[in-house]
Amino acid sequence: MSGVMDGLKVLDLSWGIAGPLTGMLLADHGADVTRIERPQGDPFKGLLGYKVWHRGKKNAVMDLKDPSDLTLFKKLVAEADVLIESMSPGKTADLAIDYETLAKINPRLVYVSITGYGDDDDRRGYDALVAASSGLQHEQRGWPEGALYHMAGREDPFADAAEIDPDWVQGANREGPLHVASKWPSMGAFFSASAGLAAALFAREKTGRGQKVSTSLMQGAMACGSGVWQRADDIDAQGFNTWIMGASSPKGHFKCKDGGWIHNWVPNPRFILEASRGDEINATPDLTVQNDPDRFGIGPEELLVMAHYQPILADAFKKFSQAEWVEAGAIGNVTIQPCRSIEDSLTDPLLLDDGCVATVDDPELGPINQVGITYKMGNSQGKIQGPTRATGADTDAVKAHAASLPDIEAHKVHAKPTGKGALDGIRVLDLGLAIAGPFGCQLLADMGAEVIKMNTLWDAYWHKTHIAAMANRSKRSFAVMLKHPKGMEALKKVIATCDVVQHNMRYPATTRLGLDYDSLKKEFPRLIYCHSRGFEDGPRKNLPGNDQTGACLSGIQHEDGALYHESGHPLWALTSLGDTGNGFLTAVGICNALMERERTGKGQFVDTSIVNACLLSSSYAVAKPDGSRVDRPVLNPDQTGYGDYYRLYRCADNVWIQIAAITDAHRKAFDALTGPDKIGVFAGGPSAELMADLMQAGIPAAISDGEASRRLHDNKKYRERNWTVAYQDRYVGNLEQIGLTYDLSDTPGVIQSAPLIVGDCTKAILEEIGYSEEEILEMANTTAILCDPPLPGQKEMKNPWGL
Repeated sequence: MSGVMDGLKVLDLSWGIAGPLTGMLLADHGADVTRIERPQGDPFKGLLGYKVWHRGKKNAVMDLKDPSDLTLFKKLVAEADVLIESMSPGKTADLAIDYETLAKINPRLVYVSITGYGDDDDRRGYDALVAASSGLQHEQRGWPEGALYHMAGREDPFADAAEIDPDWVQGANREGPLHVASKWPSMGAFFSASAGLAAALFAREKTGRGQKVSTSLMQGAMACGSGVWQRADDIDAQGFNTWIMGASSPKGHFKCKDGGWIHNWVPNPRFILEASRGDEINATPDLTVQNDPDRFGIGPEELLVMAHYQPILADAFKKFSQAEWVEAGAIGNVTIQPCRSIEDSLTDPLLLDDGCVATVDDPELGPINQVGITYKMGNSQGKIQGPTRATGADTDAVKAHAASLPDIEAHKVHAKPTGKGALDGIRVLDLGLAIAGPFGCQLLADMGAEVIKMNTLWDAYWHKTHIAAMANRSKRSFAVMLKHPKGMEALKKVIATCDVVQHNMRYPATTRLGLDYDSLKKEFPRLIYCHSRGFEDGPRKNLPGNDQTGACLSGIQHEDGALYHESGHPLWALTSLGDTGNGFLTAVGICNALMERERTGKGQFVDTSIVNACLLSSSYAVAKPDGSRVDRPVLNPDQTGYGDYYRLYRCADNVWIQIAAITDAHRKAFDALTGPDKIGVFAGGPSAELMADLMQAGIPAAISDGEASRRLHDNKKYRERNWTVAYQDRYVGNLEQIGLTYDLSDTPGVIQSAPLIVGDCTKAILEEIGYSEEEILEMANTTAILCDPPLPGQKEMKNPWGL
């Protein structure tokens, strides 16, 4: 089967991580991608990730400062569908290859621009510098007082109430920011660019016009911080705050008898204590014996309960090996997965069988395992088109092809459209749970789609939390009881009006309900149906999965926690892109399927998983098929970075500075400034003076700014661009959140409304599909539906669901 991008021509002028990965995703799904390198070379040429991110692309060297090469390049632009660039602001205009210039040559061109901080900020956009200046480095393990209290400038309410052993919690045993292995700002920019590009390609099918898609590593950092960078008037509103986004709480990591680590999220004391009671592990214990909790609650006061159980659970896990606990978790339907290395991940036979890990024959390294196809379309599964080609391998062929093309003609750019979102007119049914499914549908709503969120009648508890709030804005809530015949009948009528159904339920549950794709496509052949799992398509696919288990299986927690060193401890970053990255992948796949439906009239099945998104975040590494390591840098044991030249340094005033000495010239200047005792130089000087010296010497550096998040929502530029948003929420008053993480020039994103109120649109939706007021009232009185506010004349029901 041809890929969904088959026939698309792409010019990739990018370097670093975000742009090359965006081009890789297109190539994996059939696009003809040509990487254009400059004669002086790529400044990041030595990155091992380039063996992954530039696979399947032609490679041509062209000097865009040379008039003849520029002419040939513009001929390629005239037939291209997509261009990707990551140059400094203003550089493309200097070269006469900016969007405004190239759109006159090719009005259908979708032009993807990735900068460091936006198109009006020329600071160096290296990943670690953005992580430092944005404050993201401080959010890896979070703040003792928790995210909401930190954003509000309030103290830790439980500072003296619970004794927390430093060995129980994440991160190096020191204060200050963490430099982890994951390249979070770049990954956030990649996911954002890919989603914006997919939306623009769909919009082009309807309008005939291309447009500019813009994002930045700063917006990528914001995508990562969407869970922790929220601010509200009343953070003490009942149910809003949780312990999850804080540094003081243990995160369910336990060391087993054989020294291996597992992650049990959220910890299940009853199962663990009963399973470990005897000399052999019992995966099916009698759970009525003991009155321990099945899982910890999420309120901040639960920290006291966790402090009690943590040493007890740690002793229980030490009785058996990592493999025994993982097997017990699978049998007992408990979320337990191993914290393993990237090499173990990339040689997992289950991931290889699925295709989300693949073996590629690299011309320099030989066979290497790397991330494979990360979302699949029912009509086209995707296929890696080959390894990364050598610099200039296709220069002659690409130039010859360009020379054969017609001379460049200027075209009148079509009039700007109305400014509606790219998915305006598309209706989506969100059947998702927790974060991964709903976040993907929130992205569709931001693209202009009408999203109906199917809620259960008891969902208000969850939707009052700040975690649910990050994934459920701009949606209409339809609260229905699926086990009630009239509730299911109403839902089927809603589906009949929808273009897309998306969910992340375990698939057997949808089959039992008759909501699986095979059942629905018979009646609705144009339906796009997206299923998002925790794991790959294999024996694990129906196990309970989440962001944490994906980060375990992909090697992220092992790498970020510096587990190559004896002092290492697994780290689940509060800025992780497992759930949300998976949400981005679902949005990309759905937009691709809608684009194809415009051509064929047919719907299709789309699927991806949390572990797939996590494998993309760890794609900076590869492994030999036998599991042996391909040489790459290893994180310092204290999680300050890599070596001397790309790391954090603590200054005398307890401020941390991030150094990013990328080039030989940078490193030479840094050595001249600091001498051999670099740590001592920083420890003996104030940060302001050291930063002045670094800037004077031309050494890329940034303050790791722990206060940046508190200023985020006061930034007028961010608010004007909808990078941050604010609205009135029923429960917490003014609520400020991360907004759009990419910008579309012609079909801009839209923020439609605040996070949903369960049942707020039930009545309106039923009326739209033909129900009378009397029928709706009867359904409410028989608990088939829930309406907020209650309907006039509705019977008062006390605890109708037995909760």
